[in-house]
Amino acid sequence: MIRRAQPDPQKAAFISEIKTAFEASSFIILADFKGITVAEVDKIRRGVESAGAEFRVVKNSLCRLALADTDKAGLAEHFRGPVGVVISGEDTSATAKTFRTLAKENDKLKVRAGFFDGEVLDAKAVDAVADLPSREELLSKLLATLQEGPRQVLRVLQAPARDLLFLLNNYAAKLEQG
Repeated sequence: MIRRAQPDPQKAAFISEIKTAFEASSFIILADFKGITVAEVDKIRRGVESAGAEFRVVKNSLCRLALADTDKAGLAEHFRGPVGVVISGEDTSATAKTFRTLAKENDKLKVRAGFFDGEVLDAKAVDAVADLPSREELLSKLLATLQEGPRQVLRVLQAPARDLLFLLNNYAAKLEQG
């Protein structure tokens, strides 16, 4: 029987940490960044942090181990060559929009793959996530929808009184005219 060697404690800690980050995030982008300078990587890192996300340059073999036996295991095949990982926070749309903006500013930064809502995505699908409304927009639409029902009920309840007042005002104006 062949036994696989256990990774050293530092690698095991990284695997555990990245696995936890992958499991906590509903949206992940894998990016090619070949030819990008350290300063540009720093700019990307700061840019995605402003959207509540995290950009990491990772070791492929350790990430493949971290993804094993998770719902994101389909991403493992995309970990080859230099890979940057964007791990989204709560607002996936803001992360996708920010990354799209950064990729437009730097033509060396390309989407390799992504993961959203249980599916592995290609570059076009990741771009489509950027077109989704933000969390704030969705919450404001939900609030407007919730408020509209009571408003309509109030209008219906006020209509007879309003119509009666209008009728009485017209009748009073007619009496004044003679």
